[in-house]
Amino acid sequence: MDLNRPASPLQNKAAKRTALAATAIAAALLLSACGGGAAPQGAEQAAAADPASGANASGAVNICGVKDASGIYKGTAEAFTMANGKVTAKYTEIGATTDEARTQIVQRLEGKSTECDLFVTDVIWTSEFASQGWLLDQTKLVEANKDRLIPSTVETTKYQDKYWGSPFFTNAGLIYYQKDKVAKPESWQQLYAEAAKAPGNGYVYQGKQYEGLTVNFLEMLYSAGGEVLNDQGDVKIDSKETRDVLNFMSDGLKNGSADRAVLTYNEDPARLAYESGDFGYQRNWPHVYRLLNATPLASSFAVAPLPAWEGGKASGVLGGWNLAISAHSTNQAGAVAFIDFATTPDWQKHVAMDYSQAPVNEAAYSDPAVLQKMPFATELLASVKGAKPRPISPVYPQISQAIYKNVYAVLSGTASTEDAVQKMAEEITAAKASF
Repeated sequence: MDLNRPASPLQNKAAKRTALAATAIAAALLLSACGGGAAPQGAEQAAAADPASGANASGAVNICGVKDASGIYKGTAEAFTMANGKVTAKYTEIGATTDEARTQIVQRLEGKSTECDLFVTDVIWTSEFASQGWLLDQTKLVEANKDRLIPSTVETTKYQDKYWGSPFFTNAGLIYYQKDKVAKPESWQQLYAEAAKAPGNGYVYQGKQYEGLTVNFLEMLYSAGGEVLNDQGDVKIDSKETRDVLNFMSDGLKNGSADRAVLTYNEDPARLAYESGDFGYQRNWPHVYRLLNATPLASSFAVAPLPAWEGGKASGVLGGWNLAISAHSTNQAGAVAFIDFATTPDWQKHVAMDYSQAPVNEAAYSDPAVLQKMPFATELLASVKGAKPRPISPVYPQISQAIYKNVYAVLSGTASTEDAVQKMAEEITAAKASF
């Protein structure tokens, strides 16, 4: 699965300008919305999905989202249609990239379009979309299906004590390591020490200025016991743990644990660098397993969960995609039926076996058929269960930008740790105050 890149404030402004420029499209969408009635504004006034409605659903359901590179969305729609018999489902691609899909979804929701009943949403969009009153409250539906879902994945759908989506598939970072060069990492400190021991042992990760750097930083920060926001939403980034992690990452670039080229890497460049055979460790997502097995490294690498901070416990940052019902859907019962199907333990096995994605049902990870196709499922489950959501806020894109911009400044040597921590805290506080 790809990493989900949030829109920056500039991108948000650009999206709004695009929406205004598309007046004709919006007008058409508004006309099509007439049958759906006025939508509630704000999370506190949102209507709720009825868990019982799916049993008597009929008609057609349209699921909209990003380009279906793995085929999982179209495959699930086809399987649902065959299994249900009364409801037909189709998947409509409305963006080639995550950012484009978000822009297209926002345009439709702002225009109260009835085109899409369900949206496939990045886990970091929940708070923003729910706070605008764009989604149905799925609290009762999630509660009804909760025994089949991994708790950490359910938390990605939560905003103001309600659930606004159902998890479809999840994601968590893993460490790929060369068995003949380096040891399985038990702590970040051990990994960095092993990486610095000899040429060819080095560590590659996602250090470019983007959402991926936020994720790489938070994985260490959470493991060290730090946080960005506490449960009350207070800014807590100005801490000893933040300083320790920033100094550790910076020292790793100076002593050769990590190559400085990581400052230009997102997921694919990190993967390609590792495939050269010149490195011992790589941090990346589960889909890399299949790609590495098609290289000369196929028999020499192993997979491990993210390690713990020394003296702390292992943690990660959850990625993945959820299913959110549009507040303007004209077939809410059909949308509920689709969610019921997509989250069943049986279909979640296909999520892993057929599409190499991480299921949101725990039993799938120990299924023999899944283990045959995904032998690192045990390590992946450990990473998923130990992972936490990114900061929950309607202004998450601005919070993430404040993090990756200031982390990058320390790693590239253009700012001191002290200055970066203070600036990060100021910018996150300002972002929260803007909502």
